[in-house]
Amino acid sequence: MSKQKKTFTVVSAIVGVLLLIGVFGCGLAQNESAPAATSEVTLKVGASVVPHAEILNFIKPKLQQEGINLEVVVLDDEGQLNPALQNNQIDANYFQHVPYLNSVSKEKGYKFVVVAKVHVEPIGFYSQKLKSKDELKNGSTIAIPNNPSNEYRSLVLLQANGLIKLKDGITDYSATPRDIVDNPKNLKFVEVEAAQLTRSLPDVDGAVINTNFILDAKIDPKSALFREDANSPYANVLVVRQGDENRPEIKKLVEALLSPDVKKFIQDKYGVAVVPAF
Repeated sequence: MSKQKKTFTVVSAIVGVLLLIGVFGCGLAQNESAPAATSEVTLKVGASVVPHAEILNFIKPKLQQEGINLEVVVLDDEGQLNPALQNNQIDANYFQHVPYLNSVSKEKGYKFVVVAKVHVEPIGFYSQKLKSKDELKNGSTIAIPNNPSNEYRSLVLLQANGLIKLKDGITDYSATPRDIVDNPKNLKFVEVEAAQLTRSLPDVDGAVINTNFILDAKIDPKSALFREDANSPYANVLVVRQGDENRPEIKKLVEALLSPDVKKFIQDKYGVAVVPAF
């Protein structure tokens, strides 16, 4: 073979190799860019520790498979979860029931939307001194939550158990002991920050306490002397800013929260303390 032919052959081979490298490189570039099209979306959801955060953490793996990184945000003061949503620090929150949401929205002007009703935590009456409501003596002291919607809820529970009677015509889920028109045992009421009610138990004859605080304090919810039934209007809800309800990742979050797997998880883990609302 002549020198010229050898040179041509070598050049051709080099060109061929370069072309292959170019094609292979393009393939790599396309493959490397593919994940960008399905990049993970981070969704921040504010929640109470129990059971809300636990339920959210249960669905994390399912959402991860759908490209959603669920970040559960727990604040020391759950009262800051609505301001955090308002200020775009989180994408949604899951800690409150509708009457509470309505009362704070009216006061603060929040424009929020409920996208899912997930569970009910039947509020209950607890005591370290009594074994039944019949042991309540004349002048006994009862602690109740000091926020309007839960205060009303507590008084309604006491009324349902024949301990007091509220005035007729209350329609806004708001009442205080001043709205009691009949109090046969002359019960005295102490209004306490809801999260502190479990700590107040040694100092009072009994207290009406939200179940999430009971669970957080490691108190057996079955120890309640009486509680709401499952027909309570106080379902805990997932809330987003108005206009965000149609975001694809929010819809996937709702779908995951309202799944049969979550219903079974709630029933198996919490029993009577937490009741699925779907």
